[in-house]
Amino acid sequence: MSDTQRGFTAVAVVSAAYIAAQMLADITSLRIVLIAGFSVDAGTLIYPFTFTLRDLVHKTAGIRAARWLIITAGIINLFMAGLFWLVAKLPPDMHVGAQLAFGQVLAPVWRIVIASIIAEVASELVDGEVYQLWVNRVGHRLQWLRVLTSNSVSVPLDSALFCSLAFIGRLPFFTVVSIFWANIIAKGVITLISLPWIYLVREGRAQTAA
Repeated sequence: MSDTQRGFTAVAVVSAAYIAAQMLADITSLRIVLIAGFSVDAGTLIYPFTFTLRDLVHKTAGIRAARWLIITAGIINLFMAGLFWLVAKLPPDMHVGAQLAFGQVLAPVWRIVIASIIAEVASELVDGEVYQLWVNRVGHRLQWLRVLTSNSVSVPLDSALFCSLAFIGRLPFFTVVSIFWANIIAKGVITLISLPWIYLVREGRAQTAA
């Protein structure tokens, strides 16, 4: 397999993983769970990995490809929410068990869905710009620090946007603050866990293109 084929395969696999993680995060964000005494939207268990996955695409295919991936994922998530809404509205076959309950779970809470998509797109685009700024200023050295720097900006932004847009006025303010800090902590831990992933792919020729 040539280097070009390897690069294409890497981008395809990582992009698929990124979109899958985004979709799973949006679905599970509808559930608020308790972890170590903190209120946490369950999407936090998977969503933080998307920042490093985005960095992998950026490293291999460049910032333009990363931007298109972010926008595409946002559109797919919006389509997914609309499909869930339609399926939940269609009359269920009552000969099959648990259909009403399934529809209630499947139907999206639009405020959370829109908040999630806005936060994802905005924070991931900012992540890309910070990542690219690092490459332009520092070059290709200290790849782990490149990821850590971009994520340290995008993670708080994502949590602040999502929590404020999705929950302020709907949940008690103390709960919203709890969700925010739990998001920051969880995403910070997962960022550290996923840092070594940046070494799984090769630097692409388009990587420095702004």
